[in-house]
Amino acid sequence: MTTLPRPTTTLTADEARRIVLRAQGLLGAPDRRAGVRGVLRRLGAVQLDTISVLARSHELVPYARLGAVGRGAVEAAYWTDTHAFEYWSHAACLLPIEEWPYFAFRRRAFRDRPHWHHELPDGVYDQVVKQLRAEGPLTATELGGAKRTNDWWDWSGTKIAVERALMYGEVVCVERRGWKRVYDLAERAVPAALLHDEPDDTECLRRLVRLAGEALGVGTRADIADYHRLRGEQVDSAIADSGLVPVEVEGWSKPAWADPAALAAPPRGRHRTTLLSPFDSLIWERARTERIFGFTHRLEAYVPKPKRVHGYFAMPVLAGGRLVGRVDPARQGRTLVARQVTLDGPKAVPAVARALTEAASWVDCTDVRVERTDPPELREPLTRELAGLLG
Repeated sequence: MTTLPRPTTTLTADEARRIVLRAQGLLGAPDRRAGVRGVLRRLGAVQLDTISVLARSHELVPYARLGAVGRGAVEAAYWTDTHAFEYWSHAACLLPIEEWPYFAFRRRAFRDRPHWHHELPDGVYDQVVKQLRAEGPLTATELGGAKRTNDWWDWSGTKIAVERALMYGEVVCVERRGWKRVYDLAERAVPAALLHDEPDDTECLRRLVRLAGEALGVGTRADIADYHRLRGEQVDSAIADSGLVPVEVEGWSKPAWADPAALAAPPRGRHRTTLLSPFDSLIWERARTERIFGFTHRLEAYVPKPKRVHGYFAMPVLAGGRLVGRVDPARQGRTLVARQVTLDGPKAVPAVARALTEAASWVDCTDVRVERTDPPELREPLTRELAGLLG
């Protein structure tokens, strides 16, 4: 195992938190000229999810950094001229197209995988590729069917084949249509210079470790591994040559690494006040969120309703570089309904009101209604603050 240099830099927990916020695009002036594509390049991965309350998660992520960017512009930025591709990273993610070569290690691993949950019927794979070549781009339904029954996991042979082709890199998702993947051949959708660039596993891992470190600003081995779902030993094999530097962070029990550019200039600028998707890369890893912000968050969408504490899709509220509360939102006509708002105390009321007001404007709501707060006595001050902002 490579011997790593001892850390020469020690960061306070507050310094680390600010480095993280800047790296994630939530501290300092937003780069509006680079827009949504700039956010994607900066983060390196934007997670996708089927849940849509105010909007889908891949829309909420640029909104949190840029403000009320048009939702149509968000979709266009991802899909027009193949600026992004969809693949397995932290989960199912949108990734910058220029990183296509560096997921070759994962495509190779899928090709060599001995066992699958779904059996691939003979001949169907070749038939799907042939049909896409002749008729694509197509959804799984247009290819012949996504499911055999109404059960979500009961895929048709066609769906199994096209998803396998996506994992192998022979097929890509070129857009989402009604949340259905639209597939086409990679040879048509991916620029030739990227398509035929096949770095070895060592180079792929070195690149992804570096990208994770830059997107995180500072992180532990586990943080870096989690970003693109690498194994710990894969991080170990690449960290010494990644360009990241070892640091100590006060209060962190594990060694950490930082992007040297993040250490070169102290983080300064204005903090964003916003609602965050639970799948936002700032907070998608629970242990890291607790370590950096002292904030415990759990997605309760799949928790039985009687057992939910904060709500179906509780969105953390970021303000002043801290996580100061949660909002479980819904929409009724042109009213944004805050079904449950959890606040850390009276000082959080103005920030939560601002976050709710901006979110309402973004999704074309003209009013905000608060149904319940925790603690209950903050419902009236929050409602009063909202009335002042909404005019």
